[in-house]
Amino acid sequence: MTIDKDDLLNSIMESLDRIQHIKSEDIPGIDLYMDQVTTFMESRLKNTSRNPESDKVLTKTMINNYAKNDLLPPPVKKKYSKEHVLMLIFIYYFKGILSINDIQTLLEPVSRKYFQTDGNIDISRIYDEVFSLEKSQVEVLKEDILHKFETAQGIFGDAPEEDREFLRMFSFVGLLGFDVYIKKLLIEKMVDELRKSGEQEKGK
Repeated sequence: MTIDKDDLLNSIMESLDRIQHIKSEDIPGIDLYMDQVTTFMESRLKNTSRNPESDKVLTKTMINNYAKNDLLPPPVKKKYSKEHVLMLIFIYYFKGILSINDIQTLLEPVSRKYFQTDGNIDISRIYDEVFSLEKSQVEVLKEDILHKFETAQGIFGDAPEEDREFLRMFSFVGLLGFDVYIKKLLIEKMVDELRKSGEQEKGK
């Protein structure tokens, strides 16, 4: 098994540099029909999927299911506002790590308090504040990935040469996987606390 480690690491770093979220000002300010929403999402997020040629970012069925599960407020006269699109982007990022039920718990307060409101804090501001941290976080991620990669390269020095690359690559994946696992547990714990808090408020 032969892997060009420099090529792999450069490819990972370049892919991180290419990560760009949809800016809120790039979302149409007019209400859109469902076909227009799916087309917009596909055009902006397709390159973030694993298999851009075949993976669907968003379908009509997905949108209907999100509305049915209270993840998304219903459209007005079959049209979706900019706020709907922002909610769909949040759902897109969360669905890779959380269950529908957990996403509903997380987004319900956002939808209830900040969806199409005239207050100082609305969904657009929440979205902009959250994603304004993106650039600095990408740099932190790159440093962390590089550290994990170098750590994995420092083990299995006594393994047969033909096995060494695989074992080190497996260890690198294991380190990344453990990191994801711990963060997922942390997110789920926070969602559970939000759910518990929401239930207590309803019980008052």
